[in-house]
Amino acid sequence: MEVREQSRMVELWLTQEEKNDPVFREGLKPIYQKYREQNYLVAVFLPGEGDLYQQTRDLLIYNRRKLAEEQVRSGLS
Repeated sequence: MEVREQSRMVELWLTQEEKNDPVFREGLKPIYQKYREQNYLVAVFLPGEGDLYQQTRDLLIYNRRKLAEEQVRSGLS
């Protein structure tokens, strides 16, 4: 859990085990309540199922290709 005072945000980063544990997830509700009462945004980040390396690589390749296409279209190549 990371509390960002300046932006009034609380980040909760769960592990795969925590994500799949309904008792643990239910136990987070008092934390949500406490920070919402103080006008904080509570964000919960859950782990995904895919290969992070492969998905990041694919995203970077896609973004680079789109940028190259835009440069060619605008004549900045």
